[in-house]
Amino acid sequence: MSYKTFNISINNHIALVSFNRPEKANSLNKTSWTEMQEVFEAMHTNPDVRVIILHGEGKHFCGGIDLAMFMSGDLISKSTCEGRKREHLHYAISKLQANISAIEKCRKPVLAAVHRACVGAGVDIISACDMRYCTENAFFSIKEIDLGMVADVGTLQRLPKILNAGIVAELAYTGRKVDGEEALKIGLVNQLFADKDEMLAAVTKIAEQIASKSPLSIRGTKEMLLYTRDHSVDEALHFQASWNAAMLLSNDLTEAMQANMQKRATVFEG
Repeated sequence: MSYKTFNISINNHIALVSFNRPEKANSLNKTSWTEMQEVFEAMHTNPDVRVIILHGEGKHFCGGIDLAMFMSGDLISKSTCEGRKREHLHYAISKLQANISAIEKCRKPVLAAVHRACVGAGVDIISACDMRYCTENAFFSIKEIDLGMVADVGTLQRLPKILNAGIVAELAYTGRKVDGEEALKIGLVNQLFADKDEMLAAVTKIAEQIASKSPLSIRGTKEMLLYTRDHSVDEALHFQASWNAAMLLSNDLTEAMQANMQKRATVFEG
């Protein structure tokens, strides 16, 4: 399937997904928001995809929401009833939240590879990814505060689960830029690279490692990590026991053990 605002290629069980509005710094227009959810829901069910790398075409990763969309009035109902206007706006915000949540809900690990600008909605997006990597010239900003807004599609809900709460508060209150070196220091990204080519090469190697593992176990591991994030230890342990009771005795387990004994590479189903 082709998309207007995303490029997708799949090789060796790795999906390379890229924002494709380079002339607009990969800012997200109405089509981008809708397609983002469609892309990750498609990846969720594609048996040939085991891991996803998300990056941006051109000079930037993602410039956030396209202000033309924001100013178009699409988010505001033309009803003369204030109640219906508020209801419509609530629905519109919830829909944008769902567009980004599709990344987190995708059962395949998503690795964000960030170069240059990652601002506003870009930060919401990487917060929904499993791992984050960036170049030295990358910069991050919770830009909504400078527009007189409260970030409302995921950053303030997910970033406190990734970073120290005080750091999140500082970034959210000030909107200041975080460069690549600071992003590594505060734990926003896993690794820092000199340029985009070096980053994509390294992130692809990590993706290859993930793709070589049991797909069923990788999907289960992602589910456990997300569940544990939002539940107590006892609740997470109970859920883990239930999941393994249902999924442990799989063909993947047999294949992994046989391959280990035979000293050969594993061959798993999707």
